[in-house]
Amino acid sequence: MSDSAKPVDALTEAEAADELALLAVEIAEHDRRYYAEDAPIVSDAEYDALRQRNAAIEARFPELIRENSPSKSVGTAPTGTFGPVVHARPMLSLDNVFSDEEVTDFVGSVRRFLSLPADRELVFTAEPKIDGLSMSLRYEKGRLVTAATRGDGTTGENVTANIRTIKEIPQTLSGNVPDVVEVRGEIYMRRDDFLELVKRMAGSGQTFANPRNSAAGSLRQKNPEVTRSRPLKFFAYAWGEVSEPLAATQYDSVQRFKDWGFPVNELMVRCHSLDEMIAQYRKIEAQRATLPYDIDGVVYKVDRLDLQERLGFRSRSPRWATAHKFPAEKATTVLKAIDIQVGRTGAMTPVARLEPVTVGGVVVVNATLHNEDYIRGIGNSGQPIRDGRDIRVGDTVIVQRAGDVIPQILDIIPEKRPADSTPYVFPDRCPVCDSHAVREEGEAVRRCTGGLICPAQAMERIRHFVSRNALDIEGLGEKQIEFFFNQPDPSLRIRSPADIFTLAERQRNSLTKLENIDGFGAVSVRKLYAAIDARRRVAFWRFLHALGIRHIGETNSKRLARHFHSFDALRRTAELAEPPDGRGDAGNPEWQELVGVGGIGAIVAEAVVDFFDEEHNRQAVDDLLAAGVTPLDEEVAAAISSPVAGKTVVFTGSLERMSRDEAKAMAERLGAKVAGSVSRKTDLVVAGPGAGSKLKQATDLGIEVIDEDQWFVRVGQG
Repeated sequence: MSDSAKPVDALTEAEAADELALLAVEIAEHDRRYYAEDAPIVSDAEYDALRQRNAAIEARFPELIRENSPSKSVGTAPTGTFGPVVHARPMLSLDNVFSDEEVTDFVGSVRRFLSLPADRELVFTAEPKIDGLSMSLRYEKGRLVTAATRGDGTTGENVTANIRTIKEIPQTLSGNVPDVVEVRGEIYMRRDDFLELVKRMAGSGQTFANPRNSAAGSLRQKNPEVTRSRPLKFFAYAWGEVSEPLAATQYDSVQRFKDWGFPVNELMVRCHSLDEMIAQYRKIEAQRATLPYDIDGVVYKVDRLDLQERLGFRSRSPRWATAHKFPAEKATTVLKAIDIQVGRTGAMTPVARLEPVTVGGVVVVNATLHNEDYIRGIGNSGQPIRDGRDIRVGDTVIVQRAGDVIPQILDIIPEKRPADSTPYVFPDRCPVCDSHAVREEGEAVRRCTGGLICPAQAMERIRHFVSRNALDIEGLGEKQIEFFFNQPDPSLRIRSPADIFTLAERQRNSLTKLENIDGFGAVSVRKLYAAIDARRRVAFWRFLHALGIRHIGETNSKRLARHFHSFDALRRTAELAEPPDGRGDAGNPEWQELVGVGGIGAIVAEAVVDFFDEEHNRQAVDDLLAAGVTPLDEEVAAAISSPVAGKTVVFTGSLERMSRDEAKAMAERLGAKVAGSVSRKTDLVVAGPGAGSKLKQATDLGIEVIDEDQWFVRVGQG
């Protein structure tokens, strides 16, 4: 978890830039786990703290706001399991507040924006914030035509077939219904239904963490019949595109949903003052434990729609609404042990093993301890927390379910500490592979450097290695990787990236033939081998990105590839590089070259050096090269002469000759910059069928618009 040693107001510009880069990566990973995998690894409170830190740094250094800033993003990109749906109107997120004072500030900001005096009535609605999965239901001529998840706010997943199995969602609407209306709300699961599902599925091997994750996972089933068997519910509370106004207010618009047959939350009320808003929050908070569904706060919205229109939106949230989050629930128990878990990126996370205790109706046996500093009693900015008290095995601890996701240990009860207790010593070697565990400057997380060889990271590393933006090997999806990884037969086993490229050779001399195994067959095996062979010669940046080096994503891979031109040159530089020794030394020339690459700072450079400093990683790379994988030297000539070099391009609508990822990769290869939104800085818009708001923006701004065929002609591939 990102953790700074300084308060925001003490950061230098360089430190702020480095931390914003780390926060962008970390928050994006948490968004992916929450929205795409339905498997969050931090609590809502921890996640909110990351976003608040990011916002505070950006407020102090607005010139450092990144293109991939979390302040500009909503959710995460669709997983690819379902087809994409481009939202006619973005599905944005909500800002959060955590105290009565912040609610007062929110109301004050609305009044200031609208220039409303304090004695002018300003009505808000207040309703429970349902802990579920956001959904947009599009009706045309009263018939349900599309159902889509939020996704990244712009593009969601098409889950129409699964939504049709939910009894509470009408297939047709009757009465006075607009020709087009997108009804938005929350898919959720009642707590009693969740507990019944857990009992029913006991022994199936499936795990169900909580009602929210179970609802999201149930909706994302490939087989709609599985979704039909799950007890999913729906609350309607908002809308997207409509062909005519629904009403004059938020409250009356939601009542129309009720008239059409949608379930709406009966606890939604109008509040005519700040005091009434806080009172309704207290009322709903008091009812929280007795409600049949999970909620994590109260949402306030300006009631009048004309005022909502005037207030408008920020990049990821409306100015006219906010969520007032509930405080966490707490209990006490005994800490039995501290285990270290090693994650996909090598992060070593301490986990508390507890005497079972019920917190807010849930039996808790594990809790997060965040990082080694937290155990020692040191906070984000290096200041003491818990009055400097450390956490030890045997302590009686206070456990909090922050945000109803992952419990955390808040404090200990000093008078109950055993007399023979000793401080916990955080390991400096990986408990799984025994590689060195390092802690980067400015970070609280210690990470295993084993990378490609650490079993705790291996399967996820291989999945990343073959993923679309890395080597992109077709036929090696998550299920196939899991199959090969767990094979006892050495001729079928894939435990490292190099094993992928020796699979066919090992199979040639094996009695256990892959084509004879259920789920494969001769044709699919030939296609798999062909897909693997097609990636034996691969772009330098793809090869580098596939290695899964800390901080080296697609963008930084391309930066390094453009600078060094060949993988060998980068490797030689990294192996010779010597970072500063902290005594005024600026590092050797190789180090200076690394940190001198545009967009690559000291943190990223050190990650590259650490990777090649580990013998296990060097061996894994050598094994890949020995297996016939060749990273191709970077070709820069194409970008220099390209007609779109230096241009900012936006792709919108449905592309028919290439995927969105292929379009982005082609444009970047030709020296163009691909943007996700249209602005005055946009040079060219490529619009396919179904292009909506971006096409209109481009037309209004006088930006050149071409179709997909014209794009291929423009870049000389028509």
